[in-house]
Amino acid sequence: MTDASRTVQPVPPGGVFDGTTHLYAVRAYYEDTDLSGIVYHANYLRWFERARSDVLRMLGIDQRAAIEEGATGGGGAYAVADVQLRYIRPARLDDTIVIHTRCSELRAASVRMAQEAKRDGETICTARLRVGFVGLDGRPRRQPEAWREAFKSILDTSSDGEPA
Repeated sequence: MTDASRTVQPVPPGGVFDGTTHLYAVRAYYEDTDLSGIVYHANYLRWFERARSDVLRMLGIDQRAAIEEGATGGGGAYAVADVQLRYIRPARLDDTIVIHTRCSELRAASVRMAQEAKRDGETICTARLRVGFVGLDGRPRRQPEAWREAFKSILDTSSDGEPA
């Protein structure tokens, strides 16, 4: 029972950091599956992207402001330059999947990351990727220094980019 004068607003899902690993939970909905109830392969990419976007948000990186600033020459955006996926087991309708994201390498204009989709602790899909920072003209540019510093706080130097 809620008071009619009070409006309850849900908040979007968000992740948490466990050390240098970001954890982001998703559920496999009917729209994510094929007729057999198995998650369509491209949806893993969507889940991985959501988790990476949440990493940036939690690090205080304002992607929207950078894109808007890009129109005047000072900003830019992250773009996936390379991704390798490995499908191990299928996710199914109603599964709860936790996306694990780690930053394995930080360069002037790019970040390497490793991601895993896990169901009940079992890895079902992995991704290795490099994300580059580009201006709105699509050309690589240096990441803002404050953003590089934010990434340094979660850099996992024990990682070679391989999922844990």
